[in-house]
Amino acid sequence: MKILKQYKVILLVAGVLTFVACAHEDQPGDSQLDYSQPQKNALDNWITTNYLNPYNINAQYKWNQNTVDNNRFLFPPMVDKVQPALEVVKQIWLDSYTSVGGADFVKKVAPREIVLVGGVNSNSNGTRTLGIADSGQRITLFEVDYLNKKNRANVTEFVHTIQHEYVHILNQNKPFDEQAWQKITPGDYTGTWHLEVLQTSRNLGFITNYARNNIIEDFAETASTILTSSKAEYAAILASITDANGRAKLQQKEAMVVQYYKDAFNIDFYALRDAAEKNTTNVVNN
Repeated sequence: MKILKQYKVILLVAGVLTFVACAHEDQPGDSQLDYSQPQKNALDNWITTNYLNPYNINAQYKWNQNTVDNNRFLFPPMVDKVQPALEVVKQIWLDSYTSVGGADFVKKVAPREIVLVGGVNSNSNGTRTLGIADSGQRITLFEVDYLNKKNRANVTEFVHTIQHEYVHILNQNKPFDEQAWQKITPGDYTGTWHLEVLQTSRNLGFITNYARNNIIEDFAETASTILTSSKAEYAAILASITDANGRAKLQQKEAMVVQYYKDAFNIDFYALRDAAEKNTTNVVNN
């Protein structure tokens, strides 16, 4: 009996100790979360000065898996490529719209974030995705690592991406007349635009093959291609169209773009084109 009682006492004491230990473990301790602000480097400060403060746009170059398609082979840009790419975007896109549209134009109508990706975003059909506009709040730019500021064709292709995506953002704020646009080339849009011949597309009234994807992309391609072409270069595009009816259709689309910019935002589209050409020349020559 004594042995049994002693055993019970030991169990009771052990149970109390166990309860105390568990109760102690359940008590909240110091938080394991890091609430400290990350240290800003010189590049971060440059982005704050040139993008965040004047335009309320943040440029994201550090890897964030939530801002990219994780099913693609994508990677962050090399750090030394970031500022040169953002300088190109600022001089040709931001400065051009600011000089023609006013100091606060882009600040009021702009994506709140630009995401930079280093590599190529390849598609299964053999095409490349050069940029994405996400609900008017974010623009993602790919191939940052391959930008060459001294190569005008390379600079033009890179800037064309953000010019194109920004047109989508403008359209989301103030839609263009889609029904009127649809009537110009109603039967020539195709999901296999990437298989088309450029000369054929232009003879039908499309400025690029991609413009044949749908009317939304057609408007953005028409506007952005003219914005990234000089007056002489665009005249050469028109002169290359051998079908007079196709040339007239493209010019009709051009006129709608010009009128849209005037009516929706009080912007002289041709003045914007000239500013972009001037700033592109400055980028390439400096």
